[in-house]
Amino acid sequence: MNNRKPTLEKISPEFGSSIKIIKNEAYVGEKKPFWHFHPELELVYVNKGKGKRHIGNHLSYFNNSQLLLIGSNLPHNGFTDRLTVNGTETIIQFRKEFLGEYFFDVPEMEGINNLFERAKSGILFGVKTKQKIGAKIEKLPKKEGFKKILVLLEVLHGLAKSKDYTILNADGFVFEAEPQDNAKVDIIFKHVNSNFQRTIPLEEIADKVSMTVPAFCRYFKKITGKTFTRLVNEYRVVHATKLLYESQMSISDVSFECGFNNFSHFNKVFSEITGKSASKYRKELKLVHQ
Repeated sequence: MNNRKPTLEKISPEFGSSIKIIKNEAYVGEKKPFWHFHPELELVYVNKGKGKRHIGNHLSYFNNSQLLLIGSNLPHNGFTDRLTVNGTETIIQFRKEFLGEYFFDVPEMEGINNLFERAKSGILFGVKTKQKIGAKIEKLPKKEGFKKILVLLEVLHGLAKSKDYTILNADGFVFEAEPQDNAKVDIIFKHVNSNFQRTIPLEEIADKVSMTVPAFCRYFKKITGKTFTRLVNEYRVVHATKLLYESQMSISDVSFECGFNNFSHFNKVFSEITGKSASKYRKELKLVHQ
C-alpha cells in the first residue's frame, strides 16, 4: 500500500496567490477518487459532466452539472466520472482566513461567514443559482490579482444570498478523527468502490485494515455513523440510479448488476435510500428529460 495517496491533502496555491484554482476542460481518463479532507473550503462547478458525489455521510449520482461548496475538513471523494465533449470542471480551494484572520468576521461579511458555517455540512446549489453564478466561476481562472479576489467575493456573496440549495451531509459527520483513522477509512472506501457488485464478507474488509470483525464493526459505526452493510447498499443504489438513467436494462437486471442477488431485497433497499421505488424513479427521470 506504499503508493496510496496521503489522505490529509496538502493544497499549495501558485506562487503569488492565496487561492488555488484548477480548471479541467476535457475528460482526462478515470481519476481514482480517494477519500480525503483538507482545511481549505472547496467550491466545485461541473458544467456538462456526470459522476458520483460522496461527501461525508452523503452519497448520490449527478448528471449534467453541479455546483457544490464543501467546508473545511469535510471528507469527500473525487466527483467527475467523465466530462462530456464540451464539459468543464472548475475547482477553487481557499482557506477561510485567506484575506486575514478576521476579514469574514466583520458585520458586512456576516452572510458569507454563515455560508462557510453551512458549508461544513456540504452545500449543493440548485439550477437557478448554477445559471446565475456558474459563468462567473468559469471566468475565475483567467482573472489575476485583485480582480480574482473581487470576483471570488462576488461569487461567495451570490452563494450566501441563495435560497436555492440543499445541505448534503445533514447528519453532521465531519472528520474530527486522527489522520491514521482517515487512512483506514480511505482503504475501506476504495475496497467498497471496487467490489460493491459482489458480496463483501465482513472478515474480508476487517482483514484489509487489520482488525477483528467486532472491532471493525464498532470502529466503522463510530467513524461514519452507519453500518458497513448500509454503506455497501448505498454504493449499490447509487450505481443503480446511474444504470436506470443511462441504460435500457430491465430493473431486475439492474438489481443483479449492482450486486443484489434478490430482487425484492433490491426494491426494499432502493426505496429506503431514495424514498421511492426503482420503477417510479425511472419514470420520473424520463419525464424530467423528455
